Amino acid sequence: MGADMEEEKALMQKIARVLDEVGASIATHIRKLKDLSTLRSSSLFFSAFSKTLIPLFAFQRRTSSAERTVRFVATFASKCDSTTCFLEEFFHFLLTAAAAANKTARFRACQMISEIIMRLPDDAEVSNELWDEVIECMKLRVGDKVPAVRALAVRALARFANDSENSDILDLFLEALPLEQNAEVRKMIILSLPPSNATSVAILDCTLDVSEVVRKAAYYVFANKFPLQSLSIKVRTTILQRGLADRSATVTKECLKLLKDEWLVKCCNGDPIELLKYLDVETYELVGESVMEALLKAGVVQLQDDQSIQQFIVSTSNEIEGESDHCIPRIQLMEAEVALYWKTVCRNLQMKAQERGSDAAAAMGPEAAVYAAEASDNNDLLERVLPAMVSDYVELVKAHLDAGSNYRFASRQLLLLGAMLDFSDSTNRKVASGFVQELLHKPIECEVDEDGNKVVIGDGINLGGDREWADAASGLAMKVHAAAGEFEEVLLGVVEELAQPCRERTADFLHWMHCLSVTGLLLENAKLLRWMQGKSIEPDELLQSLLLPGAKHVHLDVQRVAIRCLGLFGLLEGKPSAELVKQLRFCFIKGPSSISIVACKALVDIAMWHGPQEVDRVMGLELSSLPHENKMTSSPVNLGDMNEDLNVELLHLLYSGLDLNNWTKSVDENESVQAILGEGFAKILLLSENYPSIPTSLHPLFLSKLIMLYFSNETKELLRLKQCLSVFFEHYPSLSANHKKYISKSFIPVMRSMWPGITTNAGGSPFMVSNMRKLAVQASRFMLQMMQAPIHAKETKKQNESQNNELPEVLDGLSEPSLDFECGEEGLAIHIAAEVVSFHAKKTAAQKSYVSAMCRVLVLLNFRESEQGAIKLMRRLLNRVAESASPEREVVKELKGMAANLKAVDREPEQELSQEQANYILERLELDLNFDANDSMEIQPTPVSRSSRPARTRRGARHHDSSSSSEEEKSPTSFVPKVTGSTATRSQRASKIAAMTKMTATRAVRISEEDDEDDEEQGSEVTSQEDSDQSDD
Repeated sequence: MGADMEEEKALMQKIARVLDEVGASIATHIRKLKDLSTLRSSSLFFSAFSKTLIPLFAFQRRTSSAERTVRFVATFASKCDSTTCFLEEFFHFLLTAAAAANKTARFRACQMISEIIMRLPDDAEVSNELWDEVIECMKLRVGDKVPAVRALAVRALARFANDSENSDILDLFLEALPLEQNAEVRKMIILSLPPSNATSVAILDCTLDVSEVVRKAAYYVFANKFPLQSLSIKVRTTILQRGLADRSATVTKECLKLLKDEWLVKCCNGDPIELLKYLDVETYELVGESVMEALLKAGVVQLQDDQSIQQFIVSTSNEIEGESDHCIPRIQLMEAEVALYWKTVCRNLQMKAQERGSDAAAAMGPEAAVYAAEASDNNDLLERVLPAMVSDYVELVKAHLDAGSNYRFASRQLLLLGAMLDFSDSTNRKVASGFVQELLHKPIECEVDEDGNKVVIGDGINLGGDREWADAASGLAMKVHAAAGEFEEVLLGVVEELAQPCRERTADFLHWMHCLSVTGLLLENAKLLRWMQGKSIEPDELLQSLLLPGAKHVHLDVQRVAIRCLGLFGLLEGKPSAELVKQLRFCFIKGPSSISIVACKALVDIAMWHGPQEVDRVMGLELSSLPHENKMTSSPVNLGDMNEDLNVELLHLLYSGLDLNNWTKSVDENESVQAILGEGFAKILLLSENYPSIPTSLHPLFLSKLIMLYFSNETKELLRLKQCLSVFFEHYPSLSANHKKYISKSFIPVMRSMWPGITTNAGGSPFMVSNMRKLAVQASRFMLQMMQAPIHAKETKKQNESQNNELPEVLDGLSEPSLDFECGEEGLAIHIAAEVVSFHAKKTAAQKSYVSAMCRVLVLLNFRESEQGAIKLMRRLLNRVAESASPEREVVKELKGMAANLKAVDREPEQELSQEQANYILERLELDLNFDANDSMEIQPTPVSRSSRPARTRRGARHHDSSSSSEEEKSPTSFVPKVTGSTATRSQRASKIAAMTKMTATRAVRISEEDDEDDEEQGSEVTSQEDSDQSDD
């Protein structure tokens, strides 16, 4: 036995020397593997080897020497002969360590297991029972509390995830991925996922991960495990759309590497057109453009000498009526991907030429010559690529237009190329002008349904049936007719010709829509209305003979296009015409949903362009002496019962449209009246300085409505509105200090409207009421975050300068409070405090929960030391606030903490605020609150509301008073007047008093901040917000 111990000790020393040497340098690993293999013949080798490794399991630091030692041990174990039992014994040893309580031991064990598994050859003979043990152990470690252990466990299981027999491992990975909090573990899970349809969805979701390393790993996995052909078109385009636009340059570089090295080179043989065919550019045009721009910027796309658009125009010589060598162009049609390719290539060449030309103009000497040469080269290359003659270009586009709807996408791409051609020559301009006339006269496409009715193809508003086609056509027309007023003159001529059947009432609805679509194209791109005067049709004639009759047409599609044109016409006018505004108001009120939406857009645009007061003045509406906010809240407009000639101002009318009850559900959830009005009012508030005619008293009213819409359950499906308001609320509080004043004024109306049982009925199930309260609490925290958002530096500097220019007055020896408290958290705190004290002592369940929620927001507000008037006023109010919230012990405790903080920042804590100063602050905040002359600046002990429990006896009350007074003496932050008492008596009889308190079921008269024992005994009376919600229900 002693000989074995000596032999084992000597063997341990040899193994230790080997491990020390391999930890010093990786160059010795191969030689030391042979040395260690010679020692394995001993029967005591495993025992000595495992004992020698034990110190490594306690070594926490991940030094390079320790990592080299771990890799060496894993290599040695993976190369052990399968005929020996060493590998199996060593795995059991590591599995035991992986289940240890010590986190370092678990980490080293999982590290060695993962390294061994990764290094084992595919033909290694390992028993299934051992693998089952390893898999089960590692599956448990995936849920370890240490992130490094979880990551190594995932790495160990990665090799088994590809096996169909171990589908539970893949399920475990997919289940753990969205729940994992650590970025490195998520990265390891992604790298361990095998390629499949299920995993592609999970990895695609990780391209939106908050961590840069996780997003980069996702693109790496897509590049190395998923061939281009195995992914759907939707997944391909989503990968490229997110990756090329990622905010991290590292992630974008990884996505570009995927695009170039894997998809372009390996899958498409370096042909960008072939790559575009995998992306369905007709559906995902923007993705195709971003891909081409990335490839062109990276210098991957190289034009050959024989490549140009001219190759699709082949001229043939024929004898025609005695004329020899007459050239007739023969057009070869382009596929969608080819047309997009040439459009992006030509646009890139033009941009590079313009950039280099600008650089040459800004530089001097040889540098300018270099830039000019590069610009000239790009212009020459662009000229070689584009068609040689404008007539050839026109024939090319016409051939694609005549080819039908299958080549419509290619036709639009070719139309966009027209902006790069030179039309300075009169002959070229004449040819192009004739082609533009053909485009504008091309009728709207339609099809006949089963009932024989004509159905318009496209949106029915824009020329050609979609916005992109109209933009391409207008771009070409404006390029051809670039002289001042020429574009308007040409399009007015077309409109006058198309409007003739409409005037004679012989046109069908398709002709009406075609004429109005051309009119809309004109009004949308016209620079000035005076450029339309003196032409073939005057603006007033256009309004009276075409637009207003079209808005009254029997066909709804014609009405929709005409109302859009009315809105564009109103933007061009110097002052909107009364008939135009009247028609838009009528369509907004009385029209069906699709008509009301377009009319709403037009009214909002006109109001923002001309100002709502100017629009009301045109309508002859006299401004009422009643304050606007009172008129809107006290006299709400019911649009369903509204007459056409009702005397309602525009803002009042639009504000009433925000009420969801006034409208039927729209077919398009993103296109609704509420979404348009919400976006309009958000713009008005955001740009309030541009609308001085709008009273500032309306801003809190509009803001309150937007906040309630944002948190309303009825607007969950209005995604456009949600997105718009989320961006608005992010920027609104930081732009101006006045914006924070409006948020402060909006706080109470929002909370009153959203809290059930305050201004609305508290009906419904307890579950519904609880959810409504939680939503209101969420809104209150949201508004608090807006109040605490920092103001931009420019606005802060401007505000400080304005404050320095105003010298404070003196009231009763104290300086007048600054006006900054209105825009700060102090103003909101006083608003909340005034709201809380307005409730009587006897409250309903809804009022109790409401007061509790308001107090919980109140204690989160901060006071600046410069606002001494607001601090003193708040200290004076806190006593009454605590009295109103007295049933909530935790709330009162937090209010006492707030009182202590306010006293600490009060420069003269003993000096009370005069009644004159208090009235001044309340007047600035527009609050009506009466103060009692005896109000104290300290929170007084207030009795809690009576409960249904038995009244306590005199003896119990006497004991309780004694204990309470001693607690006050121990609490340094209490502002309650001290009552003399013996602390020794309290300490000797504490247990007896506690027992009697339980027996008599008494309540504490005041809350001690230091007595944890009493808090635990009476913890049932201290409820959280959710608990109080449930109890109130």
